[in-house]
Parts: sequence; structure tokens; C-alpha cells
Amino acid sequence: MSEARMFHPAIRHFAAWLIACTAMLLIAVPVSAQDEARAARYGDDNISVQLVADGLPVAGEEWMLALRFVPSAPEWHGYWSNPGDAGQGMMLQLDLPEGWEMGEALYPVPDRLLISGLMNHIYEGTYAVLVPVTVPADAEIEGLPDVTGFVEYLACTDRVCVPQDAVLSAGQGGEFTRWRAEIAPLLDATGAFEITGARLRIAVPLPAAVDLPQPHVFVANERLVDYAAVQTFMREDDTLIAEIPLDEFGTGEAGALEGILAFGDGAGVRFEAMGGDVPAGGDVIAGPIGMETPPLWTLILGALAGGLLLNIMPCVFPILSLKALSLARAAESEAKARSEGLAYTAGVVLACVGLGALLLALRAAGEQVGWAFQLQEPSVVIVLLVLATVITVNFAGLFELPSLSFTQGGEPGGAFATGLLAAFAATPCTGPFMAAALGAALLLPTGLALMLFAMLGLGLALPFLLIGFVPALRSRLPKPGPWMETFRKIMAIPMGLTALALIWLTVQLGGRGFGLFALVMLFGIVLALGVVGRLQKAGKMAWPAFALVAAPFLIFGAFALPSSYAAPGSQPSESIHQPIAFSNEALAEARASGQPVFLWFTADWCVTCKVNESVAIEREAVRAAFEEAGVITMVGDWTVRDEEITMFLTDRGAAGVPLYLWYAAEGDEPEQLPQVLTPDLLVEQAQ
Repeated sequence: MSEARMFHPAIRHFAAWLIACTAMLLIAVPVSAQDEARAARYGDDNISVQLVADGLPVAGEEWMLALRFVPSAPEWHGYWSNPGDAGQGMMLQLDLPEGWEMGEALYPVPDRLLISGLMNHIYEGTYAVLVPVTVPADAEIEGLPDVTGFVEYLACTDRVCVPQDAVLSAGQGGEFTRWRAEIAPLLDATGAFEITGARLRIAVPLPAAVDLPQPHVFVANERLVDYAAVQTFMREDDTLIAEIPLDEFGTGEAGALEGILAFGDGAGVRFEAMGGDVPAGGDVIAGPIGMETPPLWTLILGALAGGLLLNIMPCVFPILSLKALSLARAAESEAKARSEGLAYTAGVVLACVGLGALLLALRAAGEQVGWAFQLQEPSVVIVLLVLATVITVNFAGLFELPSLSFTQGGEPGGAFATGLLAAFAATPCTGPFMAAALGAALLLPTGLALMLFAMLGLGLALPFLLIGFVPALRSRLPKPGPWMETFRKIMAIPMGLTALALIWLTVQLGGRGFGLFALVMLFGIVLALGVVGRLQKAGKMAWPAFALVAAPFLIFGAFALPSSYAAPGSQPSESIHQPIAFSNEALAEARASGQPVFLWFTADWCVTCKVNESVAIEREAVRAAFEEAGVITMVGDWTVRDEEITMFLTDRGAAGVPLYLWYAAEGDEPEQLPQVLTPDLLVEQAQ
């Protein structure tokens, strides 16, 4: 029977049972029947077992027995009490003298075996399971008691599994000193655990001096966690914090928690945990972003460089008009240039820190959100649509807004507002250098995480800050003049295109009816602004008229938009590759096929994603190369919030999109491709 199951992972627990059902078919035979004919049905030819005792028992003390398992060949392995995604744990019965009690079996630290995305908890080579026995204080002992029993277990290779069983009779001998040393000792202190969102968080009391080269938690509770998922580990003083994704087909509940914390190289400790508060933050020592968190200074530089590069990333192009006009105004005087540079920087940094703080707060509350989460909310997109439209008609000269003048004045308030809007619209996509910094920010303590978000904002605002304080840079800017009015009207074009893109995004998020009602409300706002502009040119009081004209349309939108909203379906966008919609089950099934897999994560609001798709993905040459190589394509659409995608991105150390992964036909870990794809990169990857 194949252990490397090829069933659809949605029924993986049923499939795991199916692997061993033939092997363990007669386990359900009543105990009375077994007592009548206690005989081995299958034998222990592949992994033999022997029951041995640690000397003679003493009344009132614990007596230790051991089951010694010896494989007949190196390819055979046995299982821990919780076998993982496949396999079968040991089932033991012992016949003890009256009043004697068998305790819980004690296991060494298991190993991990990953086959086709399925995790197994196994033992390779010879191993021993200890079984403590409580001896009554009034027990009369004369020599070695007659202890017999029966054990059933599973012996597997990477390809087949066979049942094993044996009749037991305790004898003396064994290497109990070594076997005791191999058993994971139980920590004296009890830990705490909490289930937050789709993750299990565990706080294990462990001295900071304990070295953890390759930490991993083996959870004894079955059907609670995703055994194959990437685990994240953080340290805060003498507490180790582990985060493990839950099994989406499991119960999602636990009254108490038990498990083994493996250090690596066969070492580890057993722990018990009760429900309670688990500290937030800590220093990341292992997880999806690497076995060790990069030094803080590299994260700071990465965030700064990532923000700086956002100025030339495609997702920033729509707001370049705002920045260009700010640059022109900055040349008026040194004092104005500095004040505008500082005000603009303050707006950008405040927006980035505010978005970062909200992101961290939502994640702490159990929400599965990532960077640019604001563009997954239809209400936020509607607000952005209104802002982009107002700026467009302002650029076109339809009306004037003194508090946010783009060609006159040079007031810090206008620069500050421009900075806020620039950062809010410029951060949907992650770019080079940003991925590691933002991925780490989701795991670092709150203070350090907010500092990284602030450095991201500083990088985004840095060119304008330098222009404000470096006269040589300002001297290269064109002098203010009548040309700026013409330039402002020209800049209405990219801002208008931004508004059109947001209208399209509105339809994608909420459906055609939702988009139509948004246009009706938008028409009323533009009509009201047109009235304001005519009154401004006539030198009359204008803004009360705006409220009068716009109010009916705004009231209409407040009622019509929520009622017309229709959540989008889960089908991927049209593509020449006809990709499969991403899910963990679909990915596991695709990888189990033995073919290469190209997985990309995108969103309709991510301009960088769409540029990459146009330049490097949606090409006939790529389709032909993929067909020749038998590549399975899969896409994760993150336009609207999707907890499964968010968890996957987090596990890969990514705070947002785009993310491109290439799974080779053989191998467990994917290759992460650059966030900016070149035209021939995927063709070369498929060859």
C-alpha cells in the first residue's frame, strides 16, 4: 500500500486512514476475541519488537519497561504516537498484575519525512519506546513478574506499508541508560497556547541559553495543525514562541496541548500547555523568512531602499503628477522648499506608519491581512476613486481647492496632504528590497516593525526631502511660470487614467451594479465641483453650493452601494495559460503529479503585477515553453481578502504581491523568482 498518497488533499485524513486500513483491519476485533486467541497475525519480520524490563520492580516505585524496535533493513521506519499526515501509531496492551498500572508511553524525538507535500513523523533505525508501570506499595514481588502483552504497529518504506504485530513477554536486559537519555524529558513548567485566526501560537518556557539549530514542534494533538506547514519561532527572554498554521480540515480546538519541541540532531523536550495568553513579538530565530532574522540594520536599509525604489515602480506611476508639481513649487525659495520637503515627508511617513500600525493591529486580532490590505476593501477603493476624480478635475481647471493647491502657494499643509495621498496610493505593491523588510515587520516586536514602516516612508519621500535641503538639486528644476498651468492640465491625463483604473477595480471588487452606482455618485460630485468652479470664477461663495448639489448623490451612494455589492467569485482571471485557482489542496495535488509548477500571486490593484503579466507571463512564447515542459500553472488572486492566500504569503515571508514561485518536478522547496520579471525569464526557467 503506498504511503505517498496521491489522493486530493481535501480528504487527506480519510486517505491517511485508508493507507493503513488493510494493515490494521483486525484492530477492531473485540478484546475478548483477542484474549481467546492471542497470536500474531502478521508478524514482525520488517520491524521486530522485544519487550524488556529495567531490573526487578520495587513496591511503591515506578518500574520501567521498554519496547525495542529493530528494522530488518534501513528503508523501513516506524511511527511516533501522532504519525502525521499518514501512517499509524502503536497500539499496545499489557497484562499486568492486579493493581499495577501502565503509564503513558514515552517516545524519543521523532524525525520528519515529507513525501509529496505530506508530513510523516517517523523513526529510522533502531529505537525504543519506554512504558512506565506504577507498582502498588503493598505489592508482593518475588522475582520478575509474568508480564505479557500484544502490540500492533505499522512498518513502512517510502513506497509501501505493511502491518506488524507481536505477542510480548517481558524479559530482562536492554540499554535503559541510553534509552532514557534518548527520551525527550518533560519540562517542569507548563506553557501556554492560544488559537488566533488560523494559527496555533505556543509559548514554551525555555531558557534563552538553549541552542536551537533546527527547531520544530511535533504536536501530539491529532487534527489540530498543518503538519507540513512552515513553523515560525521567536524568542522573548526565556520564552520560546512558536506559530503553526492550523489544519483547515481539523477541529481548530484543543482543551490542552502536548508535544515535543525538537532542537535538531535528535535532541528535544516534551512540553504541556494550557490555554492562555501568548506574548506577541520577539526575535525571530526560524521561520518562513529564513532560519534566522537578518540583522536589523539590513532590514532598515532594505525598507529605505524599497521605499526609494517605489518612486520608479509601476504602481507609483499614477501619482507622479502630484510629485512633479511638488518639485516645481519647491524651486520658489529655500524656506518654502525646506518646509514643503519636511511637510511632504511627514505626510508620507505618517501614512506608512499608520497603515503599518493598522495592519499589525488587525493581525494581532486574528485577521489574515497583508500589505496593501486597504485596497481589498471596496469602501476604501470608493474613497480613492473619489479622491482621484477630484484631483483630476482640479488639474483640469474645473475648480480650485486652495488647501491643496498644486501650482500655487507652497503651503506646508498642501504638501503634507500630498504626502499622505502619495503614500496611500503608492504602497499597494512590494518591490525589490521591500519583501524581506516587510515580511520581517510582520513578525518583529511592534516597535521595531513600526520603525521599518517609517523607514519605508522615508525612502519614498527621500528624493523630495533632498530637493528641499540641497540647493544644487533645486537649481536644476524649471523656474515657476505660466507653463505650470499648462503642465497641470496635462497631468490631469494620468490622474484621469488612475480614476478609470479605480472604476475598473470597483467593478472587479463589487460587480457591475456596484460600479454603476459608484459612477452615479461620482457624477454628482463632479457636477457639484463644476458648480463650485463657476461660482469661484464669478467671485462668489462657492462651497455651500457644493454641499447642496452633492448631498443627494452622496445619500444615494450611502444606501445604494452597500445593497448592490456582490462579492466576486473565486475563478482566476482569463489567461492564455488557463491556470488553476490557488488553494493548498490544489497546490499539493499539482506537486504530487511530478510536473513542474509555476505559481504566481497577483491582484487587480497591483500595477506591478499587471505589468509583469503583460511583459513576461501572458506571452505565446511562455505558453509554448510551458506546454513543452509540462508545466502546471496556478494563480492566486488576492484582489479581495483571502485568508488562505494571506497565510501562504506570510509563510513564504512575503507581506504582499507580486510573488512568483517555481516548483521543480523534483524537490520540496520552490525557487522564488524576482518581483520584476524579464520577458525571457520564464521561458528560460522552463527549459
